[in-house]
Amino acid sequence: MSATAPAVRRTVRRTPRRRRVTPVGAAATVSALVLAVLWLVPLAWAVLTSLKPEAETTAVPVRWLPLEPTFAAYRSILARGDLQQWLVNSVAVSTAVTVLTLVVCVLAAYGFAATAFPGRRALFALFLAGILVPPQVLIVPLFDQMTALGLVDTYWGVALPQVVAPVFVFVLTRFFEGIPRDYQEAARLDGAGHLRVLWSVVLPMSAPILAAVAIFTFVQAWNNFLWPFVATNDPALMTVPVGLGTVQGAYGIQYAQNMAAAVLGALPLIVVFLLFQRQVVRGVTDAGLK
Repeated sequence: MSATAPAVRRTVRRTPRRRRVTPVGAAATVSALVLAVLWLVPLAWAVLTSLKPEAETTAVPVRWLPLEPTFAAYRSILARGDLQQWLVNSVAVSTAVTVLTLVVCVLAAYGFAATAFPGRRALFALFLAGILVPPQVLIVPLFDQMTALGLVDTYWGVALPQVVAPVFVFVLTRFFEGIPRDYQEAARLDGAGHLRVLWSVVLPMSAPILAAVAIFTFVQAWNNFLWPFVATNDPALMTVPVGLGTVQGAYGIQYAQNMAAAVLGALPLIVVFLLFQRQVVRGVTDAGLK
């Protein structure tokens, strides 16, 4: 009897419990599935349209599936050579914006979170007020400033105005404030200064939130159309969104080629998100907990 009792207990412990399905949970699941389908419909339409011949894209009635699938639109886009240059420009600009945004936001957030200087609250409130300013309002003064500095039609002229991100300063400040002070005080007792504490203590403990901020910044810079459109006149400096706009204007309405260029332009973002989705989810979750 005593020999079989542990086996029975092990069997009971290993028996998985069925989760109880509640109306709220079922509604949330159905809503998530509906939103996922709605998000996938435009993507599926773009991919299927890019596989159609140009004549079939305007045929009536409209068909989802191509009758004669072809990669002619992709070959035409790649043969022109413009898309490759747009991708290089987007990678260069988005990478520069991401790196500079992380540096500026991390330093500003650590200054607000770890130091108590006079006027800290007023300056932090003034800094957060920048969230309420629409980016479109700053187009004219930013263009005048870039013109005065001679940065129009340069990578720096496209990247620098996109660096300021008050919302990320707010998120990082709250996250840094949630890090236990014991670690930082121990480093200061060993003679470490603020920069050493930031580099050796704060940043290693903030890897998830930094990854999330980096991904969001990269995606935002990649998809930005208005400022790169205003700041560039040279076709060799156009990013993917600006280049797609010129294709629609210069080559007429070519739906298959436009969709093929859009799919190829969005492909790097999809790859980046798939590679770092765990870091993004973990960073958002940690930020919410903090």
